[in-house]
Amino acid sequence: MKAPSCCPPSQPSSPAGTEAARGTALLAIAGSPNVGKSVLFNALTGAYATVSNYPGTTVEVMRGQARIGGRQWEVLDTPGMYSLLPSTEEERVSQAILMQQRADVVLHVVDAKNLERMLPLTLQLLEAGLPVILVLNLMDEAERRGIQVNLKRLEQELGIPVVATVSTTGRGVKELRAAIAHYQPRPRTEMLTYGEKLEEGIAAVSELLPPDLELDRRAVALLLLQGDEETAQRLGTGAEVAAVVAEHTRRHAQPLAYLVATRRQRRASELATAALEIPEARDRTTQERLSELLINPWTGIPILALVLYFGLYKFVGGLGAGLAVDLLEHRLFMAHVNPWIQGLVDHNIPWPAARSLIAGEYGLVTLGLRYAVGIILPIVTFFFLAFSVMEDSGYLPRLALLIDRVFKQIGLSGRGVIPMVLGLGCATMATLVTRTLPTRRERVIATLLLAVAVPCSAQMGVIMSLLHARPALFAIWAGVVVLVFLFIGFLAARVLPGEAPHFFMELPPMRLPRLSNVFMKTYTRVEWYLKEILPMFLLASLLIWLGQLTGVFDWLVGVLAHPVTWIGLPPEAGKVFLFGFFRRDYGAAGLYDLDAQGLLTGVQLVVGCIALTLFLPCVAQFLMNIKERGAKMGLAISLFTLVFSFVVAAAINGVLRGLGVHL
Repeated sequence: MKAPSCCPPSQPSSPAGTEAARGTALLAIAGSPNVGKSVLFNALTGAYATVSNYPGTTVEVMRGQARIGGRQWEVLDTPGMYSLLPSTEEERVSQAILMQQRADVVLHVVDAKNLERMLPLTLQLLEAGLPVILVLNLMDEAERRGIQVNLKRLEQELGIPVVATVSTTGRGVKELRAAIAHYQPRPRTEMLTYGEKLEEGIAAVSELLPPDLELDRRAVALLLLQGDEETAQRLGTGAEVAAVVAEHTRRHAQPLAYLVATRRQRRASELATAALEIPEARDRTTQERLSELLINPWTGIPILALVLYFGLYKFVGGLGAGLAVDLLEHRLFMAHVNPWIQGLVDHNIPWPAARSLIAGEYGLVTLGLRYAVGIILPIVTFFFLAFSVMEDSGYLPRLALLIDRVFKQIGLSGRGVIPMVLGLGCATMATLVTRTLPTRRERVIATLLLAVAVPCSAQMGVIMSLLHARPALFAIWAGVVVLVFLFIGFLAARVLPGEAPHFFMELPPMRLPRLSNVFMKTYTRVEWYLKEILPMFLLASLLIWLGQLTGVFDWLVGVLAHPVTWIGLPPEAGKVFLFGFFRRDYGAAGLYDLDAQGLLTGVQLVVGCIALTLFLPCVAQFLMNIKERGAKMGLAISLFTLVFSFVVAAAINGVLRGLGVHL
């Protein structure tokens, strides 16, 4: 079917012209989440990738360089999207990239075994006049299910190159590189039509659009008719277009977005029927059976407990926070680096204040660098390894699906599991990852929960060493922290304005992780940690040094003595909470020292652990909260956390003492 003569398609600017302006060709990778886009990006670019925020947003975009067909290409891995009509911030960023960057080639990566569901986005990209290559990824999974794809038939029907790949093994990547290198735009042979009334609306809006558009005029008109406010604002279409859109919206009993999506899905079904051979019946694979076990609450929750115990407690806590920290902090920094720096400073810097800034008890090197590299770096590295294994195996999306119903009650969708799990490694890094949540409301709730009730691995490791021999104390501490997490989330979900979260996630296949992919992801995240978080620890050391130099520290300890005694702890615990703000594990270690000296009863110990866990997050997380949520919201979260921690601790202390409990 050809486009109606009333609204002939406009062509975007020549890709060659944009390449000349940039100096390199541009390759954009688009597609739904969990279809292997990032793995394909790594296969094309190697380790030469950077991550940066898209201008004006908190959404991260990966950029890399690749040499393909004798040309230098800049490669963009766009955030996951299901449609060019955006409903999340990630989709808005992806739409903006595809509409404004004018890529020389767009790779639409799809899950081959779910081709029918993903082809509507392919049709949208083609309607927009983009230079598309369709990449059927996860072909091994499709073949395992007995699905056969007629690539030539699909190429003929769509009029674009189609390449089959398995990005995790590299299968088809050579053929994909060849398709990119030899890509030539083909004349369009088909355009979807949407019924006489809607076509009239498309034609009417098209006539009012500016002459020079990034995309096909017809595609832009369709976006506007479906209520795409971002496109309307970017083009400045004005009241006249808005009036035409409103008029044609009233003519239809159903939403225009629904009518358009239905027509595209019908065409996608026709294409899938023509190109796919799907067996009528087959036995379930082992991976499918395992997937069902992971998302079933009766089996998924016990499996989650095992993953948390062996993956986080044993691997991250035991090897990372135990063995690796001992090697780096004690045997490297304490035994060699700090003494060497101390001697170097003592011999070359005559000013005591300057010496203490670099190599004093709270110096930039002796505290800040030692803490960031000797303690937190090994912990988060082991955590990133565990996280990458969960991600590459396909477990993480299933975990999100498992807990989605619970998280909906606290204002988050299943996607919120990612920053919460990351927070058990490093809450500062997890706060940054809240950028991946689709709405501001969800990002605020997640930041609040991370600040109040998610202990990082450094703090949790010390608290567990304090309480592991006293199971009753540990049960009280864990129970209170979990209840606070649920209560704060439940309350925030009902106080903060905004719509309830929606959750839709593509489930990737279960598979054994490839070590090369796991190490590549871990390397990229560790590099990010060093760039983003290390400066914050150095800033924290500077603040501590200033506090000691000016006497502010002693004054703050005196101030904290009042709420500390109010919750039943000795006045000496004031320093514990102050140090807990600068280093979470230092605060817990301070409790350890007080307990070792016999200054704490069992009730005081568990109350102190609860108060310290709920207390202000470390200074690095405090600064990250302000950076991510803004000064007003970041300070409000911190003030609430400060007051709430002492109120809860005082209540627990009162209940335990009132009941005459002796622990």
